[in-house]
Amino acid sequence: MSLLMLFRATTRPTILLAGFLWALHGVAHAQDNPRVSLVTNKGAIEIELLPKFAPKHVANFLSLVEEEFYVGLVFHRVIPNFMIQAGGYDGDLNYKASERRVENESFNGLKNKRFTIAMARLNDPDSADTQFFINVRDNPHLDAQPGQPGYTVFGKVVDGLDVIETIELTDTHLRMGMVAVPEETIIIVATKLL
Repeated sequence: MSLLMLFRATTRPTILLAGFLWALHGVAHAQDNPRVSLVTNKGAIEIELLPKFAPKHVANFLSLVEEEFYVGLVFHRVIPNFMIQAGGYDGDLNYKASERRVENESFNGLKNKRFTIAMARLNDPDSADTQFFINVRDNPHLDAQPGQPGYTVFGKVVDGLDVIETIELTDTHLRMGMVAVPEETIIIVATKLL
């Protein structure tokens, strides 16, 4: 047997094994990151959650999905070239209250990049509750800065980009004192863990 044939015979199984292990790692990694589908009247948005970076936010969001908290709520704030926001109001803009509060995790290294999902909050960094937004562009001004918490990114959109674009480009108006409310109601009709 020539040296070349011996090399081929011994490296081929190693390469195949390495490829198998790499694929297996990808599957295990994907299983570590739960996925959620937000089904709207404009289509479905699939989100991959990142619990290693924002465990408290992911646990909160998954709990809300499991409770079907978001079903019947609308995208109530839509600002093109910035973000789309949901998770707090129904179609009549009645606020759906929650006693939840999630500690800020914005120093996790994740950035408010295009198609990431983050929790909305008030001036208090630890005031995130149920409202979330999807960045439709990179928004570095929302990221944590040294000594200044930002808005916690806890996932990324993996499917439904066309749905996000449709929502982003919808006409908006001032309604009940709220700006950037879509003229046509964009409602979350179902949520499910995939």
